[in-house]
Amino acid sequence: MELSLFTEVRRRVLENCGRVIVGKDDAVEQILICLIASGHVLLEDLPGTGKTMLLRAFSKSIGGSFRRIQFTPDLMPSDLTGIHFYNQKSGEFEFRPGPLFANVILADEINRATPRSQSALLEVMEEKQITVDGTTFPMQEPYMVMATQNPVESFGTFPLPEAQMDRFFMRLSLGYMTREQEIGVLRREDSKVLTAELSQAVTTDEIARLRAAYPAVSVSDDIAGYIMDIVQATRDSSLLTCGVSTRGSLALYRASQICAALTGRDYVIPEDVKKEAPAVLPHRLTLITGSHLSAEQLVRNLLDEVPVPLEKL
Repeated sequence: MELSLFTEVRRRVLENCGRVIVGKDDAVEQILICLIASGHVLLEDLPGTGKTMLLRAFSKSIGGSFRRIQFTPDLMPSDLTGIHFYNQKSGEFEFRPGPLFANVILADEINRATPRSQSALLEVMEEKQITVDGTTFPMQEPYMVMATQNPVESFGTFPLPEAQMDRFFMRLSLGYMTREQEIGVLRREDSKVLTAELSQAVTTDEIARLRAAYPAVSVSDDIAGYIMDIVQATRDSSLLTCGVSTRGSLALYRASQICAALTGRDYVIPEDVKKEAPAVLPHRLTLITGSHLSAEQLVRNLLDEVPVPLEKL
């Protein structure tokens, strides 16, 4: 197994993105895990914390074609998928691809589009294909949707339904930088200039090799049982009306495997599961009305309560 490739790719991506985004290596590593797992990421945080800049830097690091879509209430599904138009010169209808036909899609402020437009993403996120007027177009790999939304701006927004939230492999939050980090950002060159100067750090061939290799990371019966104990705890919780789906348990399993590989191990330990659960599970949960806990805090509480398997000597 190519463990050295995992650690080398991790180092290159973190260094490249670190030239633009300061102190957010954990978030960059989680997005890399999403990419290797063929998943999609939702970045949810306050305005001005660098969500779009981080995703732009990451997309330049992995190469491939990139499209940024600003989601607005008047956005139509055909504006995303593309349309068939009549070519007067040839006398035939031709297909004009929309912005979803790229390797990396940045869906900026995704919750500002109507549910009808949001639903245009469901097929491509799950099946990596787009169907327009009965014709199906496969997407070129690697394919990844990276979406952002601001949780504090509710006016004029349309919350993502549970079915679409479940399509995202992870939901991440950046938070504010430390005082020293922000002072450094104030004094350095403009982030837009730094992003424009970034070069590709990973090839598509390397991404394909990582995707083919990570399933070989060993997961013991005890660790698999630990994952299911966490998932079952969400389904049994009286504070939730909807627990983690099977898609969610698969996501946690795969994220734990890739997390282990990126740290140079070919086996999963409980710490890998505990590290990935807060990013993989909370957005898949539905809290009861009037709950005083957030989904993130509930998951952290369950991680403290569920017994951790011990190494058998």
